[in-house]
Amino acid sequence: MFKNSSKLLFLIILMSGTFITISSNSWLSAWMGLEINLLSFIPLMMNYNNLMTSEASLKYFLTQTLASAILLFSIILMMFSINMNWYFSEFNTLYPVMINSCLLLKMGAAPFHFWFPGVMEGLNWTNNFILMTWQKIAPLMLISYFIIPNLFNLIILLSILIGSLGGLNQTSLRKIMAFSSINHLGWMLAAMMSNENLWEFYFCIYSFLSFTILILFDMLKVFHINQTFFIMNNNSLIKFLMFTLLLSLGGLPPFLGFMPKWLVIQYLTMNNNILLMIMMVCLTLITLYYYIRICYASFLINYWEINWFNKIQLNFTKLFLTLFLSFLSFTGMLLINFSYFLI
Repeated sequence: MFKNSSKLLFLIILMSGTFITISSNSWLSAWMGLEINLLSFIPLMMNYNNLMTSEASLKYFLTQTLASAILLFSIILMMFSINMNWYFSEFNTLYPVMINSCLLLKMGAAPFHFWFPGVMEGLNWTNNFILMTWQKIAPLMLISYFIIPNLFNLIILLSILIGSLGGLNQTSLRKIMAFSSINHLGWMLAAMMSNENLWEFYFCIYSFLSFTILILFDMLKVFHINQTFFIMNNNSLIKFLMFTLLLSLGGLPPFLGFMPKWLVIQYLTMNNNILLMIMMVCLTLITLYYYIRICYASFLINYWEINWFNKIQLNFTKLFLTLFLSFLSFTGMLLINFSYFLI
């Protein structure tokens, strides 16, 4: 991507659109930033060597356009009702629900997730990382201005439930990561309800772990579970790294991925959301099953190795970066706790 000057230009515009949205002081300028972000991501998705990108970009464009149109319509109606409060007073509670629904559709949160796995399936790992992380920043920031507790409790449970159950029957790694993203989105919304800055911390840790795993998948050029069998048998280090990173993304202690979930559980308990917290933890345990399923076959079952797989040359830079980031994921929670006691 970065060797192509036009792709680099669109990437800069993509980032600028997000910055416009999160720094705007009016809904109209926030909508404008979302549109700039959308129209700059479409060229990044296109790849003429892969026909699936055309389908994915069309799905993404139509869904985002629908959400943007309803968002603009909701904003105009809300501003009009403020000026004409005597006429539209009974509809004032409807506008926050409409605006939240549009932003949830833009992120791909349940029950508006129908487009997300299909779009993820048609993209490469670099664009998947942008879609899973950067494209969620602006909608999450706007949603934090308009929190509706009763609606959010339902959205959180649906996101975690669909994110957990949706990945059970999948063999595509891209769809597994898509349902994993929906699951983590539920935790981010729960963090947003609990504390103003907690969701930002959760998002940073999730982006770090996703970046490390997607570098590994991109380095090995794997897109389905059965492709990992031969490669992971051929290299014990890669097998260990993938196993630990997936467990960290699943939030298993003592890995770094457990820390943001620990904080969310603590804040939900402090706010007396005990039932919501218990249901979130129980449903999230299901995700660990399909994370472990990616690795357990290569650990427990011996596969025949083909000579062609022995000639695969791993990129040294990506391998070193994966090793370093995996070390941070493996020991990050220990280092943070150690620094806390030193302070």
